[in-house]
Amino acid sequence: MMLPMLHHGAVIVGVPYSEIALFETTTGGTPYGPSHLAGPNSDLPLSEHEKQICYTLGKRIAELALKLK
Repeated sequence: MMLPMLHHGAVIVGVPYSEIALFETTTGGTPYGPSHLAGPNSDLPLSEHEKQICYTLGKRIAELALKLK
């Protein structure tokens, strides 16, 4: 989906490898963004690593939005 989005002027923001939680998570999160494996009953909670990856991406998007303002 990135190619069509780029054709329309989208800006792609990911999670850089400077986020240490990417190396420590086993259940979710990649440079493409946060993810979560909820389990067969959808009842597994978010891990601290997953929460950190979400925070990092949110911060990057907010900082980019301020720069583009």
